[in-house]
Amino acid sequence: MIPIQLSLKNFLSYRDATLDFRGLHTACICGSNGAGKSSLLEAITWVIWGESRAASEDDVIQTGAKEVRVDFTFETNQQVYRVIRTRNRGSTSALEFQIETPKGLRAITAKGLRATQELIVEYIKLDYDTFINSAYLRQGRADEFMLKRPSERKEILAELLKLNQYDELEDRAKELSRQFKVRGEELKRSLESIKTQLQQRSETENQRRELEVQINQFQQQQALDNVELQSLQVVQHQRQNWEEQLNFVRQQLQNLTQDCDRLHQDESSIGVQLSQLTTILNRQAEIEAGYNEYQNLQSQEEAMSAKFEEYTRAGQIQQQKQQQLAKQVQALERQIQQGQAQLEALIQQERDIQQTLSKSNEVEVALEQLNAARNRLKYLDDLQLQVSPLLQQKATLQSQLDRVHAGIVAKIEQLQTTQHQLQHHSQRQGQLQQAVVDVATQIEEMEKTRVYLQRVQEKGQERRHFMERLQAQQREYERLLGELEQKLLMLQNPDAKCPLCERPLDEHHWNRVVDKTKLEYQDTEGQLWVFREQMAVSDREIQVLRQEYREVSQRLSCYDRLREHRGQLAAQLESSADAQQQLAELFAEQEKLERALQIGQYAPDTQNQLIQLEQHLQELNYNEQDHVLARSEVERWRWAEIKLSQIKEANKRQNQIAQRKPQLEAQIAQLETTIKQEQVNSECAREIAALDARIKEIGYDRETHSRLRGTLKQGQAWQLSYQQLQSAQQQYPQLQARAQELKAALQARLGEKQRLATQITDIVKQLEQTANPASQIQALEQKIASRRRQLDEYLSQLGRLEQLAHQLQTLQAQSEQQQEQLQNCRQQHRIHQELAQAFGKNGIQTLMIENVLPQLEAQTNNLLARLSANQLHVQFVTQKSTKRRSKKNAKLIDTLDILIADAKGTRSYETYSGGEAFRINFAIRLALAKLLAQRAGAALQLLIVDEGFGTQDAEGCDRLIAAINAIAPDFACILTVTHMPHLKEAFQARIEVNKTQQGSQIRLSV
Repeated sequence: MIPIQLSLKNFLSYRDATLDFRGLHTACICGSNGAGKSSLLEAITWVIWGESRAASEDDVIQTGAKEVRVDFTFETNQQVYRVIRTRNRGSTSALEFQIETPKGLRAITAKGLRATQELIVEYIKLDYDTFINSAYLRQGRADEFMLKRPSERKEILAELLKLNQYDELEDRAKELSRQFKVRGEELKRSLESIKTQLQQRSETENQRRELEVQINQFQQQQALDNVELQSLQVVQHQRQNWEEQLNFVRQQLQNLTQDCDRLHQDESSIGVQLSQLTTILNRQAEIEAGYNEYQNLQSQEEAMSAKFEEYTRAGQIQQQKQQQLAKQVQALERQIQQGQAQLEALIQQERDIQQTLSKSNEVEVALEQLNAARNRLKYLDDLQLQVSPLLQQKATLQSQLDRVHAGIVAKIEQLQTTQHQLQHHSQRQGQLQQAVVDVATQIEEMEKTRVYLQRVQEKGQERRHFMERLQAQQREYERLLGELEQKLLMLQNPDAKCPLCERPLDEHHWNRVVDKTKLEYQDTEGQLWVFREQMAVSDREIQVLRQEYREVSQRLSCYDRLREHRGQLAAQLESSADAQQQLAELFAEQEKLERALQIGQYAPDTQNQLIQLEQHLQELNYNEQDHVLARSEVERWRWAEIKLSQIKEANKRQNQIAQRKPQLEAQIAQLETTIKQEQVNSECAREIAALDARIKEIGYDRETHSRLRGTLKQGQAWQLSYQQLQSAQQQYPQLQARAQELKAALQARLGEKQRLATQITDIVKQLEQTANPASQIQALEQKIASRRRQLDEYLSQLGRLEQLAHQLQTLQAQSEQQQEQLQNCRQQHRIHQELAQAFGKNGIQTLMIENVLPQLEAQTNNLLARLSANQLHVQFVTQKSTKRRSKKNAKLIDTLDILIADAKGTRSYETYSGGEAFRINFAIRLALAKLLAQRAGAALQLLIVDEGFGTQDAEGCDRLIAAINAIAPDFACILTVTHMPHLKEAFQARIEVNKTQQGSQIRLSV
């Protein structure tokens, strides 16, 4: 992947920035700590894979912003791509993927964020984990591989090579192997059970034939009884029809009796109503006279109500007109008040304006002082523009001199420290030799103890595996014991069936099954106690082994520290040999540096430039204090401009007031005249007077109207009597006709009643002549039902036997099928056992690591030769033999030791200095990067080194930079990140990052 252009908007510390990578081969990303150097690289991982160091997705959005957008254009496999990722705070992300064509960029975005992400990984052939472990050497992770123990290094290498997928395959193979084993045991037990059940087939067939003969005999007898029952049911049905007819006729007779009683009641009620209507009709003349008087009073009251409505309506209109006239007068009065208030305000403004105009002379004098102060300030501003770059250049030169001076002082202090160390080492050479011998003796004893500890550990693992097998067998026997207990509980019932075939058991078979089950229960229980005893013994042995392991481990706790101490002593012993020669060289160098400091003979070009700058500054004669005083003088007289603008505004306002005052006075006088005219001559006043005349003309009297309403209320009773009279005149003829109809209906009901009584007598005689076969039918039905129940029982037994026969036939087929399944399960169990071993740590994973390590070793040594001037060499060791007393008992164990050799021999990684250790780490890390990229199917065209110079001395930095330049032809783009200012000069192309109030800013220097 070769970067082309990166655009950032609101990403972490960047508000709006764009970086063009075109023409960059090896470049340095430099800036102070926290400026945003690493954030620039995090943007690349976020836009392509959506991954960054932020805890949540919204954390990549700059504080205060609502959205983030990163646009990245890059080339891979000679094809240009563009990825755009955006996100709104608290919402979802959006991802767009484009490819360059002869017609321009074309979108190939898939449906959905996840599908587009998978498409990007497919095109560039790199996922996030592979990228950060190959092309991106992140902060603090260069020595991660070397600082781990040998066993952990192998795990890290397996993780980087993504061999953990084989661990998942191993677990799946083990699980499938276990499942096939359990399934095989289940099939084996099932086949034994089926074999027992198939032995019952002949006995079942004999029972079925006997039941079929008995069923045929019962069905013939049942057919004869059914014919006899049908003949008796015909006679009973005829008798039931006569009884139903008798009940029906009796019900009709009862209904006729009820109708006669109801007709007698209706006839009496109509007679009472006719007498009441006759009384009302006799008062006809009196009622009509009273009703006529009531109508006359009602007419008078309606006329009086019409006058009342007209009187009320005129009063309401008069009141509305009076309110309207009052509102008009009030509106005019408010206008007068507003005009008077405006007039008073204008008078007050005239007074204020006169006070402002009285200060005109004082303001003119102050303006002259202000112009003079501004001319002085302009002169000093121009002078400052000339002096500022000179002062900045002076500070830079002085800073450079201070850095050189500090560097010389630090070098002298370092030389003095080194001298003291060399003197101390040369004095301690004899002590170091004795200490090396003592430590070697202790390490040899410790290694013997480690061998014994390994034996204790192996024995403990053996005991644990044995306990795991015992626990599995114990669970199996506990399950079998539970099944036997369930069978014994089922057999306690006297009518219990066989637990296997569910066939009814006679007493002999029941005893056999119970005895056999109890015997199996006792055997199983005894075996279970044996397992528990063995587990208790094994547990005690494991406790003893654990205690011994802890004691031996405690004695071995200082083993690694002793080995490290031995390496340090060996390094000190080797370095003390050349101490005298180094001391002489160091004394000479220290004397030369001290003489240079005393006479100031260092950085002569910088000192000459500083002297010239100081002379030029003296000629310009710029004083910062005079500049400050000039600014304060301008501020002191700035009030004159404000006062001048106030005077101009006052003159303008005075002319406006002179024009406005006569207008307001004339307006107030006109409004007072209008109020007087509205109260007398307006249209509203004339309408009020006309309404007064109309109210008098209506002549409505409230007391007369009230008396008329009381008289009318007393005459309302005649209206009710008149309505009753009209109703009586209509109802009287109808009631007379209804009385005649009721009398005729009563006579008809009496004749029908006599006919029904004669019909009942005839039906009773017919029933007495017909016999009742109910007892015979009941006895015959009981006999048929009893035989039917017995027949159902036989049919049920036949069905169970046929079902059992069918089940046995199915079991025969199932037995053959399960035989094949059992063979298949055993085969699959063996296959997956072998697969689990192949996928395990000692299988494919070890083989792949063994194949990869030679490539890694060759790449590492090739790079390390460039970094150390062919002084360092690395070797990876994957197996080593344990130290035993006898060579025959020596055993190879898996490890991943890293042997490092230099001009003085092979020694441990911990004894190397920080610079040398980093070069080794860098070479191994870069070799891993190339290897991972090759395995991913992508060429490693981009290399990012984040903070790789912090532990290097001057010579180490030069070699590292030289090595980067040496491997530059292997890469299309190399980006290094550092915060050390003096190192950025080693790179021709620099990407400088600065933190400002507007966010991080990027500046490219080539």
